[in-house]
Amino acid sequence: MRARPLLAALVALASGAAACTSEDARGPEAAAPLSAGGGAAEAAAPAPAAASALAAASALAAAAATAGDPARGQRLVAELQCNRCHDGTGQAPAPRDAHCVQCHQDIAAGRFQAPAAAMKRWNENLVQLRDVPSLAAAGDRLRRDWIRGFLLAPHDLRPRLHATMPRLAIGPEQASDIAAYLTRDRRERPREALAGASADRGRELYEAKGCGTCHAFTGVAGLTAVAPVKAMQKETRAAVALAPDLRHARDRMEPADLAAWVLDPGAIKPGTPMPQVPMSPAEARDIAAFVATTALSPPAPASAPERLPLLSRRVTYAEVDRRVFRVTCRHCHSEPDYALGDGGPGNTGGFGFKPRGLNLATYEGIAAGYVDDQGERRSVFARGPDGAPRLVAALVARQAEEAGRADPAVRGMPLGLPALGPEEIQLVESWIAQGRPQ
Repeated sequence: MRARPLLAALVALASGAAACTSEDARGPEAAAPLSAGGGAAEAAAPAPAAASALAAASALAAAAATAGDPARGQRLVAELQCNRCHDGTGQAPAPRDAHCVQCHQDIAAGRFQAPAAAMKRWNENLVQLRDVPSLAAAGDRLRRDWIRGFLLAPHDLRPRLHATMPRLAIGPEQASDIAAYLTRDRRERPREALAGASADRGRELYEAKGCGTCHAFTGVAGLTAVAPVKAMQKETRAAVALAPDLRHARDRMEPADLAAWVLDPGAIKPGTPMPQVPMSPAEARDIAAFVATTALSPPAPASAPERLPLLSRRVTYAEVDRRVFRVTCRHCHSEPDYALGDGGPGNTGGFGFKPRGLNLATYEGIAAGYVDDQGERRSVFARGPDGAPRLVAALVARQAEEAGRADPAVRGMPLGLPALGPEEIQLVESWIAQGRPQ
């Protein structure tokens, strides 16, 4: 972590206070007492004033580190290419051939220039990265400390959205800087905004106004939506997909921000798919009180699936390619000519990751492996400490990430997308064990 000028000044101030206290109160001799043998004894404990100054310096330094630096955060948002998925980053949108979401939206809408057969095949499997939340007005909606924590430990926030936030290669200081940048223009609201609000009335309003049409609220039993809509209707699909599970709302938002958002989301974030449901300010406060304060049952414990034994039947590359590589892996690991783009972050680099040159679009590309930090080619089939091939270890690590047990040594794959099921991993592992037949 880089040293900060504020920390240096505070430490210097604390050191000066310690010196003054030692000499002024006890005399210069007391600063370094002699042992019986004539040498200097162990340093005496700091005087109370010195200890207090040092503690204050440490506390302020910790607060500064958590607060983050918006200027550095802005640079990180650009370096990490957040605009490849998100609007509202303050950066220009990425070019279409590097914009993951825009590309998929164009395919779904028939705007992508490609052969009709390819378009038909792509649309049959196009379930991911069609919707992604905009980061606009993040400071008026989200707590800075929550953004920081979410960047460091992403989890499934939107149960009806196929993709999740990827686990980026960043540390606590960088997460603080990004959170500071995204919340730099926050408008403060009165903290007593929910005074007099009723969570019981809020529950009744929540159900009467059909909030459960889009939102899950895990941990609260018996909620219903009285005005259900078809989730796949064009005008509601994005709203349903992007609606977060409201059990996280109390961590993500201040109560006053939540009430303002419920009342008129478009006034805070223009263009949001969250509809403005007719209600009074008092009703919005009641709903906010219900969402922010109602008792929640503990979340169900998550666990990764058990590994399946190797298959005894013959497994070929053609089958693995059809069921695994072609479905998901090629999005990030392919040659630019094949991907009609830049080859993906797993090949030519992106999202803050180095180019690894891993091409999973062909048998020869997989056999060529990836490029390590020293620029050397390495095999994705090399076995790690647990005996699993590197490729399999990455797939299993993604299952562990979804269960809340991220491995700092292995980044789970596919990045930011649902983990492969046990049968798909079994297929890949069996193919490798059989010598990778074509």
